[in-house]
This record gives sequence, C-alpha cells and structure tokens, in this order.
Amino acid sequence: MKIHWPSLGIGLGIAASVILATILAYELGIEKSQEPSSKIQENMAQNKASSLITGNGSPGLGSKDAPITMIEFGDYQCFYCNKFYHTTEPDIVKNYVETGKVKIVFKDFTIIGQDSINAAHATHCAQEQGKFWEYHDTLYNNWAGENTGWASSKNLLGFAKQTALNEEQFNQCMTQGKYTDMIQASVTNAKDLRLSGTPDFFIIGPDNSVTKVVGAQPYEVFDEIFKSELKS
Repeated sequence: MKIHWPSLGIGLGIAASVILATILAYELGIEKSQEPSSKIQENMAQNKASSLITGNGSPGLGSKDAPITMIEFGDYQCFYCNKFYHTTEPDIVKNYVETGKVKIVFKDFTIIGQDSINAAHATHCAQEQGKFWEYHDTLYNNWAGENTGWASSKNLLGFAKQTALNEEQFNQCMTQGKYTDMIQASVTNAKDLRLSGTPDFFIIGPDNSVTKVVGAQPYEVFDEIFKSELKS
C-alpha cells in the first residue's frame, strides 16, 4: 500500500450524519439484515453522529478527493481481519484506492485482548512518524494467531525496526500510552454503532448514503457496492 494521506477528507464530515440512522434503527428495534450489506439513508443531525465516523480513526489511505470512503472497524489479532487484509483488501487497493475512487480509514475495535490494544497503540505511535499504514501492514504480515504473543511489546518494537521507525521515539510513545484514550473512544464508537465483531465496514458513497458490510466478505461484495455507488 503506497498511497497515504494525513486526513480523513471532507466527505466523512458530510456523511457522518447518516451513521446515526444505524443507531436509531437498533434503538427502535428494526431487525438487522441478514444480508452481507444493508443500505441506510437518513438525513439526521450531523453534529450528533460525526464523532462516530470522523473521530478516533487512522489517516486516510487513498486520495483525499476519492468519492467513496470505506471505514473498517478492526482488531489486529482478529483472524477474519487478517483474512480480509490478505485476500480482499489487496484487490480493493489495486482497483479502487490506487485509482482514486476509494479511500480507507481504519478504526480500532480491540475486543480480543491486551495485545490488541498494544498493537493498535503502536500504529498510532507509528503515525507520529508518518507511517501508520506501513506499520498496519507489518502487523498483519506478521500475524500469528489470537492471543499467541506475536503482538507482545517486545515484538511490537521489533516491528518498528522493520518499518524503519525511530526506535527511541516509538518506545517513548508506547511507554507513555499517549493514544490509550483515542483507542478506547474508537471502541466506544463501535459499541454505539452496535457492532459485535470484527471486521465490520461502513461504506460512504458520493451521495452520502451508507452501506454497512458485516464481516470479511469476499472482494465481489465490495466491488458490487463500489460500482453501484459510482453509478449513482
């Protein structure tokens, strides 16, 4: 993954209001769709929902002007997140991110264990040196199961070396726990959206509609959604 941008882009702020419809749907007892994705369109108060989508996330991967934004809620220890990264995401990046049609934002939903939180924290420390996505990729390329110790503090420092980070700066960031609150806030966002597992996705189209995709669906599911959104 070679395209990196420091901000989420203005599209997220505009589209954030639509996400609130998801919450209201659950609160009103509307049955959750059993399909891989469900389309949600509502005109709700932006300021009440914007933090769920724009805050506590990664820098965007892709063009800041991309018409589609895909937000992934993930856990670096998650088996299915790792599967998505290796089997689906490469085609999304090649066909949509690198062509300027989609940008990706990663949000932490650390539900497996302490190593999940530590790994998430490490990515934000890497971002201090402008290498969030490089470190993100390094984590998944070294994935070795859930709660097996592969994301230990010692290994995370080793991954910093692999990513050519300044080790002293990285280690200081990790020791200080500078991003603990940010990660917890992202987890709270996920819970407010009634997410229960990882990975889950919200795809914001050019018309600010939102499509929710549950789980590590195959590339064809995302491809169909992206093509439909680009036609609208």
